[in-house]
Amino acid sequence: METVYRDIDLTEIINGEESMGPSPFGSHQRISGNLNEIIRHYVKAKKLGQVYYSPLDIIFEEGVNRLQPDILFIRTENMAIVQDWVRGVPDMVCEIISQGTYARDTALKRAVYERYRVPEYWIVLPEFKTIEILTIENDRYKTHSIAEIEGIVTSKIIEGLQVNIKDIFD
Repeated sequence: METVYRDIDLTEIINGEESMGPSPFGSHQRISGNLNEIIRHYVKAKKLGQVYYSPLDIIFEEGVNRLQPDILFIRTENMAIVQDWVRGVPDMVCEIISQGTYARDTALKRAVYERYRVPEYWIVLPEFKTIEILTIENDRYKTHSIAEIEGIVTSKIIEGLQVNIKDIFD
């Protein structure tokens, strides 16, 4: 039997234009792994839904907006959007920002997430050991929780989830 390998495509489509980001550094992967592990463990224990990590496409609009956040969460009641890829609006997305992706992740992608009303957007800034959680209020993102260097961030969408940022960056 022949094994078929599929190339990993790190290309995103943002507002109809293809955008390819650099592959992540080791520190990005470590932070992503730490955060993913904490969120997955909590979501699984509480049976709240599923947590996924990049690369997995979220197709908001075919050919217009196809993004790959670092981590995403979908509630159990919304699992119908998980098909070949995610086709619809996840309940939470998380972007781990590097110097090379800062403008794309904090401006372009944020505007797309806001336009499609993704309920919760986590911005992780490793350089500053900061996590900011934004939630949609009146069609705009507002800061729900933030911690810098030390402290705890809380999710509004993943009810009861609290993350000590030392567990993410140390």
